Amino acid sequence: MSNGIEIQEVGAVEQPPRARVEDVAVESGERKRDYLEGFLSQKPAGDVAGEPGGALYEGVVSALKEIYDPEIPVNIYDLGLIYGVEVTEAGHAVVTMTLTTPHCPVAESMPMEVELRVGAVPGVGSAEVNLVWDPAWDPAKMSDDAKLELGML
Repeated sequence: MSNGIEIQEVGAVEQPPRARVEDVAVESGERKRDYLEGFLSQKPAGDVAGEPGGALYEGVVSALKEIYDPEIPVNIYDLGLIYGVEVTEAGHAVVTMTLTTPHCPVAESMPMEVELRVGAVPGVGSAEVNLVWDPAWDPAKMSDDAKLELGML
């Protein structure tokens, strides 16, 4: 009784040809064999470090959105505690922030945590946090997402 399976023995398998990068002349000059070197040396177009939309600026904002107020289940960015983010071309980040009250239990540790998290963003060389009390924080500074999370909408 045959089940339709045929066995065939093979002595050796021929290796497929290897891919090769040929030296090709490009209109602007000779093409470098290591294209990755040129790719990594280019900066993204339109990426202005100190402006919203730039990769470095957005990286700092993302880092701030990972820090939560211990008493309120909302991140400090959406809570409205961050008044300003500035990033220079040299990678120096300055965050201006406040706390919900001057007597906040994390008044001593929160600015240090912000400085550490922002300083850990790839591309940031140094981070500085300015803690201000004027203007005072109030719930109106919260984002709509934060208000929705806290049942205020």
